Amino acid sequence: MKKITYNKQFIDKNDVNIISQAVKSDLITSGNYVKTLESKLCKFLKVKFATTCVNGTAGLDIAFQSIDLSKKDSIIMPVVNFIASYSMASKVGAKIYLADVDPFTGQMTPQTLINCIKKNNIKKIKAVVNMYLGGYPENINEFYKLKKKYNFYLIEDACHAFGAYYISNKKKYMIGSCKHSDISVFSFHPVKTITTAEGGALTTNNKLINLKTKLIKNHNIIRKRKYWDYDIKNLAYNYRLSDINCALGISQLKKTNTFVSVRKKSFLYYAKELKQLSNFLGVPEYKSYNSSSFHLFLINLNLENLKSDKDKLFRYLNKKNIFPQFHYKPLNMYSFYKKKNEFYIGAEKYFKSSLSIPLYYGIKKSEQKYIVDNIKKFINNNKIIN
Repeated sequence: MKKITYNKQFIDKNDVNIISQAVKSDLITSGNYVKTLESKLCKFLKVKFATTCVNGTAGLDIAFQSIDLSKKDSIIMPVVNFIASYSMASKVGAKIYLADVDPFTGQMTPQTLINCIKKNNIKKIKAVVNMYLGGYPENINEFYKLKKKYNFYLIEDACHAFGAYYISNKKKYMIGSCKHSDISVFSFHPVKTITTAEGGALTTNNKLINLKTKLIKNHNIIRKRKYWDYDIKNLAYNYRLSDINCALGISQLKKTNTFVSVRKKSFLYYAKELKQLSNFLGVPEYKSYNSSSFHLFLINLNLENLKSDKDKLFRYLNKKNIFPQFHYKPLNMYSFYKKKNEFYIGAEKYFKSSLSIPLYYGIKKSEQKYIVDNIKKFINNNKIIN
């Protein structure tokens, strides 16, 4: 079997053709393709405003700047997280608090958020970052209630969740519609639902936040009446996404529903086949009321019933030319993290037991069967027989 990676992009001739057209246009940056993609994102997600940017990390930075996050402010995020949100909040010197996660999903829960607030005696919260790990939106209505109770900005790190939706009061809302949040941030990296090669976007229904995001991604340049003159009141960066990237995004966006639908079929195949091993590993549950983007298929080993661990499974699968991944190492375990005495029970259990097996648009059923068969062989060779 040839190498099977955990994820990869899909590019077709329509993508190539529109990129070719963009390269030949008069403007290849800050032109019509940028405006068109932002407009189409608004229509697809049913949100008022969208701002494209160079990647999801930049999107988080722009989001934090748009709410004027500063060193006097407190921000909470899940301890199981990609480094981006922590890095961008650290950049402005904000007081960062980490909330524990569910040991199975790896996601912050309403209760772990409340526990974090009480444990650290946080009097005023500027923002909470809720990450949809693997593309699975969870507890949205409950987080929205906490947002109103504690009066904080709710920022969705939806980098894994483009194309996902949720149900609230019997109504369907796309992740990114910002009906129960202030800002959503997406990544269009090649392994995500859709790609712009590198790229990202922010969405919001807040007019002031939108105006700020547009300025922040373009050096905070404010044009004056004289066409040659401009002012800059606050320092910022060049986070603009080119027309070439946005052209690819326009083409990819048309395929979003197909991408998600095919990923779902692959997800359900894994779920059915691996559920037979329920005493030895856990698999994500398909929930019809909250539809995932099916970005990752996370499995959790039941280490109590196995005479092995995650690292051995990794090495075993690698020898079979299967390359899973892990999402993510808890932030408090990195060398940069200075608070050495912190311990997060949920994150610790998740870290020891979880990994992501290959799932992407284009994965073949024969490849999935090969992966499942090898996981079953590993489990059978390492299970504890009572």
